[in-house]
Amino acid sequence: MTIVFKISDNLRKKVIDYYKDKVKDKTPPYAVFQAMEDDTTITLYESGKLMFQGVSADIDANIWIDLEKKYNKRNINLNGTESKVKDKEDFMELSTIGSDEVGTGDFFGPIVVTATYVATKDFDFLKELKVRDSKKLDDNRIKEIAPKIMKKIPYVTTILDNPTYNKYYSKGNNMNKIKAILHNKALLELKNKNYNYAKIVIDEFCSSDKFYEYIEDVPEKVLHITFMTKAEDQVLSVGCASIISRYIFLQKMDELSDIVHISLPKGAGESVNKVAKEIKEEYGLEMLNKIAKMNFSNINKI
Repeated sequence: MTIVFKISDNLRKKVIDYYKDKVKDKTPPYAVFQAMEDDTTITLYESGKLMFQGVSADIDANIWIDLEKKYNKRNINLNGTESKVKDKEDFMELSTIGSDEVGTGDFFGPIVVTATYVATKDFDFLKELKVRDSKKLDDNRIKEIAPKIMKKIPYVTTILDNPTYNKYYSKGNNMNKIKAILHNKALLELKNKNYNYAKIVIDEFCSSDKFYEYIEDVPEKVLHITFMTKAEDQVLSVGCASIISRYIFLQKMDELSDIVHISLPKGAGESVNKVAKEIKEEYGLEMLNKIAKMNFSNINKI
């Protein structure tokens, strides 16, 4: 994937500072720098063009696309074109249904998708708990506030265990299609409870066109969804969904850890490879198929 757009002058220095510790020794012609961020190559040219190349190019590019929207009112699309910035709707004044997922970046553990319904009457309660994106909260804080949210806020959770995930993926279903199906399932079940909501919001992981393409063969679909980047910090229902999903994911990780008698690390880094090697040596690849996502590149390093 390649994404190119011109960075505004007031963000140029921020870009240079952000990647200064990841700059490569060799710089392409007419480039200010070239850096590596995980599996993405970032190049800033003297003309001001900023290029992202790699599997996760959209994730890295969206950091700066969001800042362009915030500081410069530029609405940059991933194909490099721009469209007019619409007046932002204040979702902090609406009752909403929102969904978010956890576990898609973790080698070990399931994928957990939760949808919640948050009415305006619950806003003060959630703001006191400082509900936000679960990735910005440590595990202790998640374990403290999630049960309080689950007791008061209506929610539906869908869990895709590892054997089922591996089976789906082996049949040619990519991660985004799997996520879309899980989100649709959780949202549909909650929507059918007939809560009085104004909007349905998903933390955007693909375009709306792609989302509906992924669920094309699903018998019942949720339509008229608002797809929003960084929705966890802008829509309380998505923030709650993020926290509940994380809480349930941590519980499932503890259960899987008990099976292999070793604490399973989160993420997909070197510590994960080390533990996975120990599990393979002790139990064989069959056990990894039960507790891990076998399409991750980690499996090639074990």
